[in-house]
Amino acid sequence: MDQYQFTQTISKYSQHLFEHAIKFTRDEDDAKDLVQETLIKGMRFCKNFADGTNLKGWLYVIMKNTFINDFRKTARKKEVITTDDEISNAQLTKSAATNNANTTFAMEDISKAMASIKPEYSIPFQLYFEGYKYEE
Repeated sequence: MDQYQFTQTISKYSQHLFEHAIKFTRDEDDAKDLVQETLIKGMRFCKNFADGTNLKGWLYVIMKNTFINDFRKTARKKEVITTDDEISNAQLTKSAATNNANTTFAMEDISKAMASIKPEYSIPFQLYFEGYKYEE
């Protein structure tokens, strides 16, 4: 069977494939996409089909494998991407980028300001920064 005849033959099964795809996806648009991918893969790999075997069953196997592979791919994406409304501190530490330049400039500014005031005023700030209570 040549490519044209094969394409004509498998196009007859598109409605049956669609009905089967609805059971997998439970969504009409996703089912149409799944049927389209199945037919494309069927046409692309028509040389692997042995004449005299069940073409409809062969297409169903392609559809099932395509659905399972897409399902696994989507599941992996969901593991990586956080869809929570609130982001926890643990997630922030994984994805947050630090900019040491800003920290360095801020510390330089603070050091200059502390050096410009008298020690009797700067020492309490320094002690508070180190963790002492103001009363101490």
